[in-house]
Amino acid sequence: MPLSEFDKSLSPVNYQLLCKMLKEFSGLHLTDNKMYLVETRLQVVAKNYNFNSLNQLIDGLKGPLFQKLRVDISEAMATPETFFFRDKKPFDQFKDFVIPQMLERHKMAKRLNIWCGASSSGQEPYSIAMIVDDLQRTVLKGWTVRIVASDFSEKILQKAKAGIYSQFEVQRGLPIQYLMKHFKQESDGWHVKDELKRMIDFRNFNLLQSPSSLGKMDVVFCRNVLFYFTPEDKGKILDNIASILNLGAMMFLGSAESTVGCSNAFIGLKEERGVYMKTEDEPIALSA
Repeated sequence: MPLSEFDKSLSPVNYQLLCKMLKEFSGLHLTDNKMYLVETRLQVVAKNYNFNSLNQLIDGLKGPLFQKLRVDISEAMATPETFFFRDKKPFDQFKDFVIPQMLERHKMAKRLNIWCGASSSGQEPYSIAMIVDDLQRTVLKGWTVRIVASDFSEKILQKAKAGIYSQFEVQRGLPIQYLMKHFKQESDGWHVKDELKRMIDFRNFNLLQSPSSLGKMDVVFCRNVLFYFTPEDKGKILDNIASILNLGAMMFLGSAESTVGCSNAFIGLKEERGVYMKTEDEPIALSA
């Protein structure tokens, strides 16, 4: 079917049905200014089912395809753009500010727990793992480091677990030395080497659920995902995260995200933009 024949318009009734389904099934909050995402992401889903329009796709939610469609639609809408070492600064902060804090705070136990709460197709947790791999040869030598990476979408989680990326994907933010060290080129793309894969525990998880099964955490990456939720649900997610943090734990949010107006559980660090701690905690004063 030629692209020009596809009808991207969506009736107000069907748009509201889509919003209701997404909120109830996944917690995602679809605002009026997200119509461009609906058009681009759901067009692919519609064509996979041989629908000629977005209205036909959403009408499908009223019939026997409901169970399968709601999963495919939710996963398409919940998959954010991502790439290796996205925004760079948070990874520098992780290595240069957060890790020294953790070294001091956990110098007796020599154990570090890291959670990537919206791992998408895996670039963020693999980026974290590459940094940790470097540090385990120096300051983290002898430490036990656990990295948990979770996502709501089982489909995108399978891609992350597979660890196979195109030439375009590895060219977006991945330093050449890491590409050469941690990937091997095959006919179907660049494969993450098993040693790096084994560092990450991938889990299917919805941020609105209780995270107690993940265990206590020292560092949390929850970047570029909160804007998908209502303020009320943002608060619930932040409070959930706070409930599993060890003393002195630190959380990363996206550059356009904040806890203000959503939760009193966290306070942003003035000198480290985008890094948060529980309100009752404070960083350790380290000597230069």
